[in-house]
Amino acid sequence: MEIVKLLEKNKFIITAELGPPKGTNLNSFFKQAAYLKGVVHAANVTDQQSALMKLGSVAACHLLKDFGIEPIAQIVCRDKNRIALQSEVLSAAVLGIQNMLVLTGDPVKIGDHPDAKPVFDVDAADLMALIQKMNGGMDMTDHPLDGVPGICVGAALNPCVDDVETEISKTRRKIEKGAQFFQTQGIFEIARFKRFMDRYQKEGFKVPVLAGIIPLKSVKMANFMNEKIPGIFIPQEMIARFENQPQAKKESIKIACEIIEAAKPYCQGVHLMAIGWEELIPEIVQSI
Repeated sequence: MEIVKLLEKNKFIITAELGPPKGTNLNSFFKQAAYLKGVVHAANVTDQQSALMKLGSVAACHLLKDFGIEPIAQIVCRDKNRIALQSEVLSAAVLGIQNMLVLTGDPVKIGDHPDAKPVFDVDAADLMALIQKMNGGMDMTDHPLDGVPGICVGAALNPCVDDVETEISKTRRKIEKGAQFFQTQGIFEIARFKRFMDRYQKEGFKVPVLAGIIPLKSVKMANFMNEKIPGIFIPQEMIARFENQPQAKKESIKIACEIIEAAKPYCQGVHLMAIGWEELIPEIVQSI
């Protein structure tokens, strides 16, 4: 079901995220997916996240749908030209995938094929507009489609950045190009999230926002994210809660639930990015 229709049926929706395998062994993929089945409304499958070569998102989404979980295919602009991107949209549609999250894609230099040539034939906002054009029955060069994809288009946003005005400008362009829902970068400082959402509302934006929640695993993980990931700000007092903590998973669940409770008044759902700790998601969701 399209995310926008899920939002119409539910006051608050929950999505999660899965990484496909690097290979053809699906055991781990389905093991993690089992924690989500009947627990979340939908689940993203990443598309070569961190520029690491893995099983394609569309193929994995098809498997996820057969498994009983509503999929959200991610699609990045980094790896394909406009012909391949349009083909990917059609492929997703005929396999019953109704939701796609459009992303730029991480730099190839950080991945396992650093000598690969990035494409970026179209940017993320323009790809959103292209998918909406295909939904209307035409390809990029105004050739008619024999059957339309009917894809619900999602986008990412980063609400906790220092430069709120630039992020608002990017968000406005994505909405103008056809974004129908947003999933955010992980949030840890509610004051920053509230500041952004207040500006979002003042702009009159109506597109639903799902707040990104990343369960923390350790002090090391938190410090790495603070140093390396733009728009991530984890308070030192939150990091200190993991020092000499023998039950990291319990503390992680507790912190995630606290963030969700504080974020709920400002968003229409949450997007849980457990990064290998999918077994925590049922307990987190139970508290929502």
